[in-house]
Amino acid sequence: MGTVGALIGLADIAAGVIPRFRISKVHALAEVLPGTVTQLAAAGSIVVGILLLMLAHGLKRAKQRAWLAAVVVLPVGAAAQLIYRHSPTGTILSLLLFAYLLRHRSSFNALPDPRSRWKAVANFVLMGGASFGLGWVIVGSHPDQMVGDPPVLEQIEHVIWGLFGFEGSIRYTGGVDYTVGYSLGALGLLTVATTAYLAFRPAYPAPVLTEEDEDRLRELLAKHGERDSLGHFALRRDKSVVFSPSGKAAVSYRVVSGVMLASGDPIGDVEAWPGAIEQFMELAKRHSWTPAVAGCSETGGEVWTRETGLDALEMGDEAIVDVADFSLSGRSMRNVRQMVKRIERNGYSTKVRRVGDLSPEELEVVQKAANAWRDTEDERGFSMALGRIGDPKDLDAVIATAHKDPEEGEDVSFGDLKAMQHYVPWGPEGSSLELMRRDRSADPGMNELLIVAFLQAAPELKIKRMSLNFAFFRSALERGGKLGAGPVVRIQRTVLIFLSRWFQIESLYKFNEKFRPRWEPRFIVFPTSRDLPRIGFAMMQAEGFLELPRLLRRRPAPPKPFEQDEDSAPAQNEVTRAA
Repeated sequence: MGTVGALIGLADIAAGVIPRFRISKVHALAEVLPGTVTQLAAAGSIVVGILLLMLAHGLKRAKQRAWLAAVVVLPVGAAAQLIYRHSPTGTILSLLLFAYLLRHRSSFNALPDPRSRWKAVANFVLMGGASFGLGWVIVGSHPDQMVGDPPVLEQIEHVIWGLFGFEGSIRYTGGVDYTVGYSLGALGLLTVATTAYLAFRPAYPAPVLTEEDEDRLRELLAKHGERDSLGHFALRRDKSVVFSPSGKAAVSYRVVSGVMLASGDPIGDVEAWPGAIEQFMELAKRHSWTPAVAGCSETGGEVWTRETGLDALEMGDEAIVDVADFSLSGRSMRNVRQMVKRIERNGYSTKVRRVGDLSPEELEVVQKAANAWRDTEDERGFSMALGRIGDPKDLDAVIATAHKDPEEGEDVSFGDLKAMQHYVPWGPEGSSLELMRRDRSADPGMNELLIVAFLQAAPELKIKRMSLNFAFFRSALERGGKLGAGPVVRIQRTVLIFLSRWFQIESLYKFNEKFRPRWEPRFIVFPTSRDLPRIGFAMMQAEGFLELPRLLRRRPAPPKPFEQDEDSAPAQNEVTRAA
């Protein structure tokens, strides 16, 4: 129905813009109506067409308010088609869609999406631009009735004055002045009206993790946090959460471009997962959101697909290092060992401590340095990022820092601090790498130095395993480079290497492989294959790879990736973990 509504909307716009046909069965009837009625009908046809185009996506998603608005404007569009364009076909199509919507009223029951005042700004910019462009077409669509040959600048001036409801300098014959004037005025009025509606309607709160929800999640993580290395990232405060009826399990999520996106496995008791998943799917159905899960484990994927009927696709592997098995000795670790020794000879030292063991002054320096070393203004991240350092509730997180006495002329804003890494808890005996930042003047290899330092300090901190990073489509990269690989795998590897120019796919895999980790597969869960492009687009938005212009943002964008060491590891943070 959304597609049908969009097509009818385009037909209504064409009916208002293109000069009416003089040969029509109802032309004689239309001629007895006052002239201003037919000119107003032209403007009405354009306005109705634009509204139907705006409502098309809501109709496709079965939104209640889109249905109500369409039922109101369709009869107006049908009347405009009949009176101005004398088009029985256009009138019948509008009335048929109107009748269908009335008959299937019960199918349009999806609730509105969370609202934001920034949508009013977006509407004003986009709708204003569209109104100006369409107005320019209207001004020039009657060349035979235009008096003289006004230049482009005069046409633009006429459009602008007309959008504000004033008469411009261009003149027409045959009553076309009324058609153009009413149409431009209607476009301007539509822009103002829709912007005002979005600005002053009651606003729902943006998705936010409440303090009560966070406390309940922390209780679940204290009991079951060791199941998933991504569990602690459910505590991002720009996510929402649904709990199972028993309260023993939960799913955290964010809605992005109509996709209800969860990440990792559900939190809590596995036996209660189905209840939380059912609540998640019911909420998605009520709002007509597309449900999706990014980065769930094999167990999580099996539960999701069994309980919901959704499909799953392996999207990569998570690198996990067991502390007891890690060693710098051996030929396979030669490169890492040599790099770490070289950096230590250059005068660098490291410290690995719980956040609660840092003094307030030290923590403040780390926080300021992490913000200053970010290569853009905004943070990024979603599925594998926490988005904060040093919160009073995260005192069991770990911070690894690299230090070197500054040389003469060097920036000493952060003392001897040259690099830092932030690790969040993974149950009582594990940690997940969440953030890496470094001073651009520091030697290459800071990432390796601090990871090795963390692994060497882990036994004293009673940490037995560490989630390093996520390698996107690792198996394709690995198999595609081996002798005898098939053509399909080779093509996949070629595409991934090409994409690595922007998303560090191959370099991140090679960096992870340095530490000889074990690989745990991660999956994406989705309804159908045709939903994958939309889900992929939403994931890139959530992680911060695709950013809306600043004026159109609903809230600050989540955390940003790292800069890359020129001679060493891919510079990364939370976003490259999700890449």
